[in-house]
Amino acid sequence: MTRRLAVVAKKVGVSEATVSRVLNGKPGVSEATRQAVLSALDVLGYERPTQLRGERARLVGLVLPELQNPIFPAFAEVIGGALAQLGLTPVLCTQTRGGVSEADYVDLLLQQQVSGVAFAGGLYAQADAPHDHYRRLAERNIPVVLVNAAIEDLGFPAVSCDDAVAVEQAWRHLSSLGHERIGLVLGPGDHMPSARKLAAARAVAGEVPEAHVARAMFSIEGGHAAASRLIERGVTGFICASDPLALGVVRAARRKGLDVPERISVVGYDDSALMNCTEPPLTTVRQPIEAMGRAVVELLNAQINGSTVAPDELLFEPELVVRGSTAQAPRS
Repeated sequence: MTRRLAVVAKKVGVSEATVSRVLNGKPGVSEATRQAVLSALDVLGYERPTQLRGERARLVGLVLPELQNPIFPAFAEVIGGALAQLGLTPVLCTQTRGGVSEADYVDLLLQQQVSGVAFAGGLYAQADAPHDHYRRLAERNIPVVLVNAAIEDLGFPAVSCDDAVAVEQAWRHLSSLGHERIGLVLGPGDHMPSARKLAAARAVAGEVPEAHVARAMFSIEGGHAAASRLIERGVTGFICASDPLALGVVRAARRKGLDVPERISVVGYDDSALMNCTEPPLTTVRQPIEAMGRAVVELLNAQINGSTVAPDELLFEPELVVRGSTAQAPRS
């Protein structure tokens, strides 16, 4: 018990005596401090005293696939801040390779009696991935909001950046620079946002040869490998499904002795942190992270407060940010 008091006191930044007064229902503690102590108990995994269990703090899980791609910490910052403003406590759950899975996190969050869960970049976007943990959330009527495109029939509201508009902006930009051999570096074949991007490219271009489409894991290494194949096939303009993929394309071009943007032009996706500091600065399609994150929290909060939210998808408009990684197509 003494150790628990010390850990909670350190977490909140108050004395052990203050924590003891909260746990024993004693007066002399402000409501803000009382709520902070109770939230710390929940976050640290300590059981509340019996008389306080009915006042469990409203925890909201935020499940992310990784933190290496700057887009996910950016979403976490916006969503976490907006939750805190509403008195909701965000619980960050980051998957690890060979470690805790998305389904494991859902089980842990259910054990903590969370009030809701927001997912970004999860298995809901992959048609061939397991989805039973989403059904467990639905069966318990836990409020859920998904960030970006999901498979059909999950029944959750989603907040998405419009993939079709993003690809149309990128394609028309490269075409205006004279690029005729434009290639796509996308995620796996069952990845819904990537499927939408490919469909959009075919709609705007009329036809995109399979030889100009490469699929990869979402990493710099994946982009490097995919770009190497497309460069050999004569592609000069690249549209990528993420900024790390785009950086992989830049690296592949340089390894082949090709200058970016004089020989190879590259467009990323997200406009995540530091993309204006790369060499060259990356032309990319910006997701409106602030607006999307706040919409996620609004949808979650509405459900938590008992309102019915339709399982629709809110589409947000992206913005092409032109920097130094695109230029006029090379003359043959």
